[in-house]
Amino acid sequence: MPRKVPPTREGWYALHDFRTIDWNAWRDAPERVRKNALTDGTEFLQARENVTDAEDGSSAVFSVMGHKADLLVVHFRPEMNDLDTAERAFERTGFADFTERTDSYVSVTEVGGYTSDEMVKDPEDIEDTGMARYVASKLYPDVPDAEFICFYPMSKRRTAEDNWYDTPFDERAEMMSSHGDIGKGYAGKVTQIITGSIGMDDFEWGVDLFSNDPTHIKDLLYEMRFDEGSSRFAEFGSFYFGRRFPPEDLPAFMSGNEVPVPEDAHPHGDSHGHAHAHGDDGESPHGEGGHGSDGHHHGKSGDDEGDEDGDIRGELEDLDIYAGKPHGEDVYAMVLYSEEDPEHLFDEVDGLRKNFDHYDTHVKTAVYGGSDRSAVVSLWKTQSAAETAGGFLADLPGVVARAGEESGFGTMGMFYTVKPDKREDFVEKFETVGGVLADMEGHFDTELLTNHEDENDMFIASQWRSKEDAMAFFRSDAFSDTVDWGRDVLADRPRHVFLA
Repeated sequence: MPRKVPPTREGWYALHDFRTIDWNAWRDAPERVRKNALTDGTEFLQARENVTDAEDGSSAVFSVMGHKADLLVVHFRPEMNDLDTAERAFERTGFADFTERTDSYVSVTEVGGYTSDEMVKDPEDIEDTGMARYVASKLYPDVPDAEFICFYPMSKRRTAEDNWYDTPFDERAEMMSSHGDIGKGYAGKVTQIITGSIGMDDFEWGVDLFSNDPTHIKDLLYEMRFDEGSSRFAEFGSFYFGRRFPPEDLPAFMSGNEVPVPEDAHPHGDSHGHAHAHGDDGESPHGEGGHGSDGHHHGKSGDDEGDEDGDIRGELEDLDIYAGKPHGEDVYAMVLYSEEDPEHLFDEVDGLRKNFDHYDTHVKTAVYGGSDRSAVVSLWKTQSAAETAGGFLADLPGVVARAGEESGFGTMGMFYTVKPDKREDFVEKFETVGGVLADMEGHFDTELLTNHEDENDMFIASQWRSKEDAMAFFRSDAFSDTVDWGRDVLADRPRHVFLA
């Protein structure tokens, strides 16, 4: 009797194109030929990263370490003919004359239905917002903003003793679930993209692992080696390891210089939109310094406040989740408001929080109650983990947006942990500050909310007409006096987040 076949859903097609450089030919070529070749190669790679060849997709170029290849170009595109066109377009460049393809892999992004039938639905038909976002990210992936890539093909073993395809479905599903649990432990550290290749290439799947720390990739693969799904049934092809660099750094790559080119050494500065300093936020191979999100605060004037978080805000604003980075910290904060009763809301959040706590990227999630509304605040160590969690938080009951466009600019002061014997003083001080705020130009409203689990943990939400109005208050003597007073009242340093 045939074994049960798990359903799959496919998304974009993938091409991994591995190239070696003919270094002897490159050194012998006239300078004019080399210059034209670099122009051709750079323009090709830039056009693919900008996806000028298709309606959608993603591409990236990597420097490959070791003898197997020098360059890896990865393409994800909606249609197979898009990959076919990209492949032939590269061969027409002058740069391709100095390369030889040593390997390639053709496949299609895939999610499987071993653990849930919902996973193989069209993301638009999945009611759970968090799962829908997760499935969409696997089927229609952007190449993650991570410095390192590890690619390898794999198949499931079919021997007389260990035949994956002769194993009962329930046993396969259990092993796949166990395998997935290991991967969840590396959320925020390693991003995985799985592509199916049965009938398209020599192995059955291709696996891409992306991370800003190469040891995270090693640790993940090592741990998975001991899982039965791998130890008994996995067969692997060659492993490739590379570092991402922007296309405009191709001349530096060919010259043997450091790539990505350090920001202060780049001949073009930031004209291409890439910053090349390597920050510690774990979110970008280029440090994201050029986007103002490197985690370094630019003085106390407040002129740059709120600008460093545009990416995460844009991802979540459609879900009525407001997000940003606390002042001077490398964590990501989200807040959403709900009209639901705090007690009921807490029950819902507590269930999610138990799952969040499995990830070491989770810092804190709490429910705060106020006179008019409740708030859920969640802190994460990485932007990708925050965005994934946001998909689940968006399904909480009673979530409401702020009061339309007229709500302007928002700030939130989080985790004002008050010394127990100073709680009444803090509340009284807040009322005093509230009187000052009422007279501030452009101030709409400010509310004090209390942690459902700890009355000494406070959360302050403010709405302003504009960022300039909010900053005028934060630069005022009244705010400075409040900060000085708070040093004797607060048990811990508060966090402040500025929300567009």
